[in-house]
Amino acid sequence: MLRTVIEFFVLLSPFALFLYLKPVMKELSHTDFVKVLLKANLISFAIFFVFLISGDFIFNTVLNINFEAFRIFGGIIIFSIAYLFIVRGQKGFFQLRGNLDDLASEIALPFLVGAATISLTILMGKKFPIINSTLLLILILSLNFVSIMFLKYLRDRIKRKKFKIAFDKNLEVLLRLNGFFIGAIGINMIIRGINNLYL
Repeated sequence: MLRTVIEFFVLLSPFALFLYLKPVMKELSHTDFVKVLLKANLISFAIFFVFLISGDFIFNTVLNINFEAFRIFGGIIIFSIAYLFIVRGQKGFFQLRGNLDDLASEIALPFLVGAATISLTILMGKKFPIINSTLLLILILSLNFVSIMFLKYLRDRIKRKKFKIAFDKNLEVLLRLNGFFIGAIGINMIIRGINNLYL
């Protein structure tokens, strides 16, 4: 269970999400930002829960897609994102667009819910009982939320501009380092998918 939590948490990458949400923090009050982030987590939980209880039924029966193909695709996507993290850092992010009311769903998809996290959710549902898996999901999303809020609290406490810049640069270093772990998870997903398909 601990391994699953760590792997999922690394994929969610709160450092990356915090840097991605910096423009939003400037536009929203603290209360509104908390509401948007909470809503994004609730949307993500609802989507994860659907895949948790349905397993690979959606892929095999409804869409007639082999789950291992989805796992390989998820590995490719997560490797691509990790590559952008390492090479471009914060510049590799997409920019937020549209109305602020749509921010929660824009944060949830694709930054919290993606091919890799959906794959992990399905695998988690296979490994553990539904109650345990649901509690794990709540724990993981809560840890992610608390991590982002803690980083925001630390940054808000810094008064001098040059120290804020240094704080952001250090986070970007962590983001790039995190990219190596995310990339390794992506490659591992590809290898597992290929092994399960052909071995």
